[in-house]
Amino acid sequence: MFSFGFCCSLNFSLSLGFTKVTDVDTLRNRFPLLDMVDHKRRKHAPCAFEQYFPRIEAVVLFGEPVRWETHLQLILDVLLTDGRPCYLPKEVPDPHMPLLACNMDLMWMAEAPMPRFGHGMFLQCLESVYNKVTGSELKYTGLIGKPSDLTYHHAEHVVETQAQQLGLKQVRTIYAIGDNPEADIYGANLFNKYLQKKVAKARAKKAAQKALRQVELEGTVTAVVEEVGEDVPDMLGCEACESILVHTGVYRPNMEETQERNAYRANHNGHVHRDFKLDPELKKPAYEAEDVDVAIDMIFKIESAH
Repeated sequence: MFSFGFCCSLNFSLSLGFTKVTDVDTLRNRFPLLDMVDHKRRKHAPCAFEQYFPRIEAVVLFGEPVRWETHLQLILDVLLTDGRPCYLPKEVPDPHMPLLACNMDLMWMAEAPMPRFGHGMFLQCLESVYNKVTGSELKYTGLIGKPSDLTYHHAEHVVETQAQQLGLKQVRTIYAIGDNPEADIYGANLFNKYLQKKVAKARAKKAAQKALRQVELEGTVTAVVEEVGEDVPDMLGCEACESILVHTGVYRPNMEETQERNAYRANHNGHVHRDFKLDPELKKPAYEAEDVDVAIDMIFKIESAH
């Protein structure tokens, strides 16, 4: 597996359970002719054991790298050679090897006045380069991280586990605080949409079971009861995910948006990754707060009122 991203991606990959992992530094040292931009880092002689390097079978992108030109070049080499960058391919592999990406935020907020490029911007570059070179679209086996709802499923699992350790029976509402409408808020609302469907389906099923049990007939009714399925538990787990947008990060309420820009963003994915269906409603938060402290106070007030 080819691990890309931050400087410790190799150790991070091993900590996740991967056992056969290589990273960009290992690859560029084993194949010194691949990384040609920085002359100071070039090796004069190639490694004599290039042909014995194991074939790479998948690429995982954890986060934005430091040297974009090196990572773009080597990822492309791996994809186009089907994991054997020391050989000239006869044709472009179709489909290309499995490719997974995490952390799709286009930009993120640091100490600078304007947001900084995030991993989503690097993915945008990689998609453009791959399309330009091959004429085909780069395809992801999986996209993980906000706004993917898989991230929120994991968060729900972690919260419920911690709640059980504290002796709490059920967490009905999760509050997701974020500064990016097109990552944090979009993902939270997407997960809330799933929860609403889950709760509605469970309640409808429970109502059907209750109605059928009131009928004291046998035969066909028994068969129908069996089709309805197992009993629905009284506690359905998390029932809602409320999004709270804070004004201290990527989103700034005082930034003026032109009519042309608003029209463009209404018809394009904007900062949301291209593989996510455009739904402007999912970018709208349930609540807004000046900062995280205000958001937490707001949550306590909401919960105390219930």
